[in-house]
This record gives sequence, structure tokens and C-alpha cells, in this order.
Amino acid sequence: MPELPSRSEPAAGPATAVTVEAPARLHFGFLDLHGGLGRRFGSIGLAIDAPALRLTAEPAPAPEPCAEGPEAERVLGYIRAAAAHLGVGAGVRIRVAEAIPAHAGFGSGTQLALAVAAGLARLHGRPFAPEDFSNALDRGNRSGVGLRAFTEGGLIVDGGRDATGAPPPVVARLPYPEAWRVVLVLDAGMTGVHGAREVEAFRDLPRFPEAQAAEICRIVLMQVLPAAVTAEPEAFGAGITTIQRLVGDHFAPHQGGRFASPAVARALARVAEAGVAGYGQSSWGPTGFALVPSEGQARALVADLEAALPGAGLRYIVARGRNTGATVTGGEGPAPLRA
Repeated sequence: MPELPSRSEPAAGPATAVTVEAPARLHFGFLDLHGGLGRRFGSIGLAIDAPALRLTAEPAPAPEPCAEGPEAERVLGYIRAAAAHLGVGAGVRIRVAEAIPAHAGFGSGTQLALAVAAGLARLHGRPFAPEDFSNALDRGNRSGVGLRAFTEGGLIVDGGRDATGAPPPVVARLPYPEAWRVVLVLDAGMTGVHGAREVEAFRDLPRFPEAQAAEICRIVLMQVLPAAVTAEPEAFGAGITTIQRLVGDHFAPHQGGRFASPAVARALARVAEAGVAGYGQSSWGPTGFALVPSEGQARALVADLEAALPGAGLRYIVARGRNTGATVTGGEGPAPLRA
């Protein structure tokens, strides 16, 4: 597996302004919430090209950090945490030009935290390894998908967290077929479970059945991943839908059903009626998704949903899988991150 530059390698010189662009990610589900083999959680997810994050970092005239645009308060916290980890000053101004919706199932917090840290590291000419920042930024606690989505993109499977607390190791990363599309179903009127409610949910839920965890792992290894390699959208989608059913029903007591948003649930029921094999909710939602083989089918599905559910308060985005990670532009030009 390729690695980021080691700390012994010379770093690029300091830049005067740095732009970071990072993808959102979908979380298709956990592999093993039982944990009987020593690792718990494990995840499968996908980096997507929309929505996306774009921010610019530059030295600030004062020693205190400054943040402008969406998520300014969170940005300030991440600047301070990243600066302390790097051992550099926090005098930086960050402007967020485009943000990923927060608490909607896109991993916005992880992408924002890593983007801020990457920008600050580049400004100071320091190498950047996302795994080194996971504890400092409180990211990657349950899933390693967001870390690898930032560095490399693609379809990602991680092996879960063990007792050491280290970031979950990525055990598979595959390119997502270029022709396939993801129809995102967004409900801006609500947010998914997060923060203290999320901690309580993981604490209070009963132990996940071992047999169902085994079934999910079998589906991932013997159906979903092979279908991604051989570009079989029906098999891929059916596998993801089964995982969604098993995991979604387990979390239903804490989100009011298999899907957090009633409006998204209605849209996904329509998706199923249309014969789409793959659909579900990303993470705690409320964002839903439908997996389709082509741009034309994605546009047709959106038109059908808009006609069938007028006034539902939903927004639709047609996204692609993104097979590259974040880019950091500054000084000598674009520099794709590596895992």
C-alpha cells in the first residue's frame, strides 16, 4: 500500500496561501457491531464528488486564528487542535468557500478537520499524515472510511477498531466504476443523530447478533467487492441494500425507523418500486442514496422522484464515485494526497 511521505523526508517549503478540496463520503454500513473477534465496527463506504469541501488557508496578521464562511466555529477548533499537534502557531485565516452539509451522513466533520490540518501543515512546510491527526482532531473513532476517502477516494472497507484505539486499518480499497452514479436524497429539514445522542445510542443498543455480523461480512467479501471489480451494478446494489436492512433495523430504535427522515423513507420506497437494486441511508442520515448504473438512469430517477413526491422538501444530487482523494494546492500547484 502506498504511504504518505515519512517524517524523515524533506517537506515542501512554506506556502503563502493554500487551497484544499475534499470529497464527501457515504457510509454504507458497519461490518461487525458484535466485536467477538477482537475488532468492532468495520465499515464500507464510498468517496463521492458531490457535495464537496473547498477552503483556503493563509497566514493571519494576528497570532490568533480566524475563520470565515460556513462551519467557522468548528474550523477555529480544528485550527487550534492541528496547530498544537504540529507544534506551530495558530495564526491562520481560513475561508470556507464550499461546505459539506453537517450531520447529514456525509462525514463532513472528518473532511473539514483533515482539510484544516492539511492546509495548516502545508502553510508551515510540514508533511501531513491523516492517521497521525485522528486522535488530535477526534476523527476516525469508529470508521476508517473517512480518513481514506480524504487521502485516496474510492470504495473503501476498513477492518474495525481494536483495544489499542488506533485508527481502523483499511483492508480493501477499490476504484468505483466510472459509469455508475449515486442519486442522493437530501432532507435539509433535519439532521442525523450525532454528538451525545450518538454516544448514547452506541452505549444503549443491544449487542449485534453474531450471525448477522457474519452475514454482512460474507456479503461484503463475496458479493459487493467482486461486483465492484466486475462492474455488476445489480449484484453490488443488492448487497448494499441487504447490509442496509440488517444495520438499519438494529439502529431503528434511536432514529425512529430504518431511515431517519420520513420524507427520505418515502423517496426510497419509490426507488424500490422503480426496481433499483441498491439504496439506503448513509450513516445516521438523514441523507438517502440510490445506486444506478448510468447518468441517464440517474436523471430519469430524479425526474420520477420529483414528479411522485412534489412538496416533499427533498433535494436531489446526482453524484459520481470519486476515485481520488483531497487535493492541496499551494506553492508548486496541485498535490494529490496519498494513503
